[in-house]
Amino acid sequence: MAITITSVDAILVDLPTIRAHQLAMATMQQQTLVIVRLRASDGIEGIGEATTIGGLSYGEESPEGIKLTIDTYLAPALIGQDATNIHGAMARLNKVARGNRFAKSALETALLDAQGKRLGVPLGTLLGGAVRDALPVLWTLASGDTARDIEEAERLLAERRHDTFKLKIGRRAVREDVAHVAAIKRALGDRARVTVDVNQAWNEADAATGIAMLEAAGIDLIEQPIARDNRVGLARLAARFVVPIMADEAVTGPEDAMELARLGAADVFALKIAKSGGIFGMLRTAAVGDAAGIALYGGTMLEGSVGTIAAAHGFCTLPQLAWGTELFGPLLLKDDVVVERPAYRDFALRLPDGPGLGLALDEDKLAHYRRDRT
Repeated sequence: MAITITSVDAILVDLPTIRAHQLAMATMQQQTLVIVRLRASDGIEGIGEATTIGGLSYGEESPEGIKLTIDTYLAPALIGQDATNIHGAMARLNKVARGNRFAKSALETALLDAQGKRLGVPLGTLLGGAVRDALPVLWTLASGDTARDIEEAERLLAERRHDTFKLKIGRRAVREDVAHVAAIKRALGDRARVTVDVNQAWNEADAATGIAMLEAAGIDLIEQPIARDNRVGLARLAARFVVPIMADEAVTGPEDAMELARLGAADVFALKIAKSGGIFGMLRTAAVGDAAGIALYGGTMLEGSVGTIAAAHGFCTLPQLAWGTELFGPLLLKDDVVVERPAYRDFALRLPDGPGLGLALDEDKLAHYRRDRT
């Protein structure tokens, strides 16, 4: 008898952060997760997560919209489908709804988690096997205060938690932002990599000025300096400077990756399972970048533990991952909704043991933080 999907629930969860997190387009005071619970006729449950950055300020999907899409369109299309045929289920969803990558990613994760539990193997094994059991993880210094950021970086270096630091810039004048970043790089020297993420905030002229100064200051990587649609501008910047230019918002799937590679518009691709529509979409994007000689980087949507570990399983299977990852989302949260939070040590995130994701939901915390608890 076929094992079928019997129910799908999407739950909004609001979690406090350890501090305000400043980006070019928003300042986050908390993080909202969409936790998906998918149950099958054999009694096995899979979990997934969809999370965005700053509501709608990052992209087209919001937590509330993701829940609505799942409840109204995607969950009804999955009920009664074969729970063990993940590609078949996702193909059905792609017929039911265009786009909605974040929602689809959460559902694919839940299907994979359930299948891993069913077979008694880690999620990475379903993807062909992990080539590493830990992932280097950077930390974003996002207070906006130079002295505080330096103090935070020094502490995390001493604790052996992070040795690569990213600065979110683009809110202030170019020279003011560069002065802030350069001061941090001078303080840390060769003990740490320092990268910047502009989140599309600059025009091409400002980017040319800013990148020249950042390159002179010894910054290691420049992420998405201009608008995602300005691919030709990205290509001009990539050709003009030695410091690597990374595409993030500009690359969502393999089609974007192909065009960016053709134009020579990026030296590095930021991979994210949410913006790729799931782990399999991320792997397809990575394959294009790898074939084109473009370095790879494991990005984040600042997910909680469920989404972070889902991405980690995918990233651990990649043959090449030259720039490590930024899977620090759980560390930004004061609390989470899993029984055991991910382990970070010696500058890396460790994959959990156990079948599927290797995680279990904490029912009490889920009940406490879910938005509809009243």
